[in-house]
Amino acid sequence: MLAEVKRRGLEGLIGKQRDSVYEPGRRSGAWIKLKCVNEQEFVIGGFTPPGGSRKHFGAILVGYYDSKGKERDSRLLFAGKVGSGFTAKSLSILHKKFLGEARDDCPFADLPSKQGGKWVQGITPSMMRKIHWVNPVFVAQIKFAEWTRDGKLRQPVFLGLREDKNSSSVVREA
Repeated sequence: MLAEVKRRGLEGLIGKQRDSVYEPGRRSGAWIKLKCVNEQEFVIGGFTPPGGSRKHFGAILVGYYDSKGKERDSRLLFAGKVGSGFTAKSLSILHKKFLGEARDDCPFADLPSKQGGKWVQGITPSMMRKIHWVNPVFVAQIKFAEWTRDGKLRQPVFLGLREDKNSSSVVREA
C-alpha cells in the first residue's frame, strides 16, 4: 500500500489500531505515521556558520549537476540547506574534511538568486559572505520528503558521506 501512495506522489499513510480513538495532543502509539521519503546523493558546496550551542557548522549546502551538455560543462545547481542528521562526532569529522577543501568563491551556478521577490532559502548577498565554501568533491547521502515547487529539498536529513561516488556524476534523480 505504501508503494502505491508513493507512486501517486502522496506524503504517506496513518496506521492505527482498529479499536483506537484519536487522542488530540497525545502520542499513544496506537496511531503511527508511515511517511514516504526520497533519498539520493548530493554534492556539498559549502556550510553555514554554527548557531546556538552547535559547534563546527550549522548546515551544509548541497546541489547536483545539471545533466545538460558535456560533463565538464555541467553546472552545479543549488538544491538546499541540510541542518539535521548530524551528531557531534560527524560535525567535527566533516568540518575537518571541509577545511582541507576550502575555497574563496561559491561553487553553485545559481546562488544567490531571488524567486518571487525573496532570496532563495534566505541566502542573501550578505549571508553569502558568511558561508564557508568548499570544493565540490564531497558527496552526501540525503533523505528528504519531496522536491518543492521551486526545486529545493523539503525536510532534508543528512545520512552520511558517500566515499564511493564521484561528485561529478551526481545529477538530480527522477
